[in-house]
Amino acid sequence: MRPWSQKIAKNVMASCASRGMSTTCACTTAKKDRPAPGDLNRYSRLITQPKDQGASQAMLYATHGIQSDEDLQRAMVGVASVWYEGNPCNAHLLGVGQRIRDSLDRAGLTGYQFGTVGVSDGISMGTSAMSYSLPSRDLIADSVESCMGGHWLDGCVVVPGCDKNMPGVLMALGRLNRPGIMVYGGTIRPGHCGSITGTLDIVSAFQSYGQYLASGGTPDAEKIRYDTVRHACPGPGACGGMYTANTMASCAEVLGMTLPGSSSFPAEYNEKKAECDSIGPTMRMLLEKNIRPRDIMTRSAFEDAMVLTMVLGGSTNAVLHLLAMARSVGVDLSIDDFQRVSDSTPFLANLKPSGQYVMEDVHTVLGGIPSVVHYLIENKHMKGEHMTVTGRTLRENCEQWVAKRGPMPKDQDVLRPIDNPIKRTGHIRVLYGNLAPGGAIAKITGKEGLEFTGKARVFDTEDDMVHAVEQGTIKKGEKTVVILRYKGPKGGPGMPEMLKPTSLIMGAGLGHDVACLTDGRFSGGSHGFVIGHVVPEAQEGGPIALVRDGDEITIDAVNNSIQINNVSDEELAQRRVAWQPRPLTVSQGGLYKYTRLVSNASQGLSLIHI
Repeated sequence: MRPWSQKIAKNVMASCASRGMSTTCACTTAKKDRPAPGDLNRYSRLITQPKDQGASQAMLYATHGIQSDEDLQRAMVGVASVWYEGNPCNAHLLGVGQRIRDSLDRAGLTGYQFGTVGVSDGISMGTSAMSYSLPSRDLIADSVESCMGGHWLDGCVVVPGCDKNMPGVLMALGRLNRPGIMVYGGTIRPGHCGSITGTLDIVSAFQSYGQYLASGGTPDAEKIRYDTVRHACPGPGACGGMYTANTMASCAEVLGMTLPGSSSFPAEYNEKKAECDSIGPTMRMLLEKNIRPRDIMTRSAFEDAMVLTMVLGGSTNAVLHLLAMARSVGVDLSIDDFQRVSDSTPFLANLKPSGQYVMEDVHTVLGGIPSVVHYLIENKHMKGEHMTVTGRTLRENCEQWVAKRGPMPKDQDVLRPIDNPIKRTGHIRVLYGNLAPGGAIAKITGKEGLEFTGKARVFDTEDDMVHAVEQGTIKKGEKTVVILRYKGPKGGPGMPEMLKPTSLIMGAGLGHDVACLTDGRFSGGSHGFVIGHVVPEAQEGGPIALVRDGDEITIDAVNNSIQINNVSDEELAQRRVAWQPRPLTVSQGGLYKYTRLVSNASQGLSLIHI
């Protein structure tokens, strides 16, 4: 290792140690006895072998992995870390990536770590910065694709942490279709505090303000609010419940793009470190056999991923992301597929936000996601016949996992048995009607009922809705449909999440009296009677733009309909004539480009013009 490279490695080690990854960063020189190069450099050879690419080779000789002519014959594998020091989901990923890079080097490959941006929903939520969250998915995809394609990398290990990270990196792998593996950064541990019973997580922090208001803002209420905020996030890892990050990590594992157990290993557990150390041999095998993402992410794989989402009570964001991921590998998927799967799949998991437990419990109590998948395959709710990054099928992976670790225990309440579900059909419902002719996505777990009728209360900004709750004008005992509009992919812009409003509603004890409807979307942490992804959005003149205070709205999760009841078609037509589109809130930059290119939510928000 060159002196400047040694200095960088030392700095990385120091940084990782300060972020709780002191033993996870094996930033060491690759062993001299690593395997011979082999014939795995299908792409990199275009720059490492020809005499007329001498400039490419000269630059590579200056890098950590190339110290001899033989090294130029080795496959070059990227390690794409979605690293950012400013949030627990991603702060440790530089160290994780370094450990993976060393594993690649030991396997006779040349690993190169690179970074990409990621936006923390937990930090940006409830502010205008949330507009950057969903567009970051496509920015991540473009970044990984650009680095892989621009440097002729033979494969890539992608290392995501937060929720947009997972679909972003997998979309990139699907586009280029070169051998790749995802290593999830892992879930956070639950928080604890002496003044509060039970465990805490990020949703506890979101709901703490509503609880503070409901308790009258007393000093005791302030202490509970402060203690919740202070202890909700005790270390590195993604938000702990079955929110979007853990939903998408679980989907990635079922799709076959991770090693078994990756989605349920907590960030700070030894199993996560061992996973990183095993990546090198696995990637070498993928290169040798030329197993690529489109061999793995097949139609059957997406069917299994949808089933797991329903069983676990996963985030409605899975609809947006799986649609976009399917498009990247040429698989035809629609929102109606989600309804079909939901109709035949029970909801079983007692996980936050609708339940009691977190992802750490899936690992420690159930034995991990492979144990859950094995149970579902045995009970014919999943096939598991598609290829995975192990070179084996999902079914074979899970059979080996259970043979080694034992089956899921029966005396637990983290996952209900199939014959005694929380709800006999899935929680994700696809609704159509005069309010959403292009579709809407509801998250209905059953605890809030299956039908809701109430008077519309319309808000064009989150702040106005927050003030209404603060002032007590949204009241218990009054069935109210809170409508948050101009929050779609164009109107938002960027289709921000409405976790702050839903958390405020639940924290204030209004969950049984208030439904929340938006052309934006909801966090995986949202619960209650929530309906998002309304198409067409308000910015495009969808019916949601025409709703007025006092209109009666019915949401029916049995018949999958969403209707304005007391307004005639003639009245809606008159309102449409009077409606004028609002000026876009952005006129330049990345968000403006996004509004010009993005499709609607029912199409997965794919960028349709490229």
